[in-house]
Amino acid sequence: MRRISIFIGLVVLLFHTSCESKKHETKDETKYLVSSPIRKDTSITKDYVCQIHSIRHIELRALEKGYLQHIYVDEGQFVKKGQPMFHIMPNVYEADLQKAKAEAEVAEIEYKNTQLLADGNVVSANELAMAKAEYDKAKAEVKLAETHLGFTDIRAPFDGIMDHLEAREGSLLDEGELLTTLSDNSKMWVYFNVPEAEYLDYITSANNGTKQQVELLMANNRKFDQVGVVETIEGEFNHETGNIAFRATFDNPKRILRHGETGSILMTVPLTNALLIPQKATFEVLDKKYVFVLDEKGTVQQREIHVGAELQHLFVVEKGLSENDKVLLEGIRMVKNGENIHFEYLKPEKMLSSLDLYAE
Repeated sequence: MRRISIFIGLVVLLFHTSCESKKHETKDETKYLVSSPIRKDTSITKDYVCQIHSIRHIELRALEKGYLQHIYVDEGQFVKKGQPMFHIMPNVYEADLQKAKAEAEVAEIEYKNTQLLADGNVVSANELAMAKAEYDKAKAEVKLAETHLGFTDIRAPFDGIMDHLEAREGSLLDEGELLTTLSDNSKMWVYFNVPEAEYLDYITSANNGTKQQVELLMANNRKFDQVGVVETIEGEFNHETGNIAFRATFDNPKRILRHGETGSILMTVPLTNALLIPQKATFEVLDKKYVFVLDEKGTVQQREIHVGAELQHLFVVEKGLSENDKVLLEGIRMVKNGENIHFEYLKPEKMLSSLDLYAE
């Protein structure tokens, strides 16, 4: 009986040892995919927070004192150039015009009489000149009175969308008091700030003066249906932020965009001879990015890298790797720093195509 127990124990031990050996052998024979970084001309899309302005945005103010007699428009209404918007009670200004016209008629009569006397050498040439000056002054007063009267009728200076009404009918207005604002939304100016380094890249890579096309991502995270162009760059950098303002212009035929909106400008920036690696080959430790690099003996070494830009599935590496390095693509959580592994090398071109990324 004792011999049988010993025999069974030996069988169990041999079986267990065989299983452990097979497991160890299976682990040792695991092959990991590795590849090398690849250099390629590509492009990235950078986004910049932007402010959206109407191409023309003005304040409409009362140019004369008086009671606001009529409001012909409503808030948010689209108005046409020349369309009446506000009317200030004109009684005082009509009276001033009638008075100026009467004084001009008197001055005209005096001038004509003096002209007749001057022709008969009754009065001097100086008296005639004084009469002529008084007549010219009176005509100027008529023009001025007509202008003041015209200021009581406020019309749209251009096609646009009006904003909030700042006064109501019957209000007593002071000279210069704000009535509303008017925005020409046929085109929009979109302002965004670019860091100095990116500005220099933009300027040095400008293609024979061709205007850079950009897209607008609206606040609802949808792209605006028109493509804009960068038309101007401000003359000075902001010394506090190190940025400079760009201005892009967008057509706005459907009047979707309004003055004061925000969004993001999407600008495609070319990258020449960029060093690319898959994002899945990296891992983070304390906000720093690392990869596992293999030496000639297949030993895994952890190495820090500096990422310059992010693409779909890819990182652009600025520092830490070269084209000759072999980088672990899979099994990052299964290996340890300094461990020897079996690996299978995947050509960079094949690695890139497997990521389903079209880098041009």
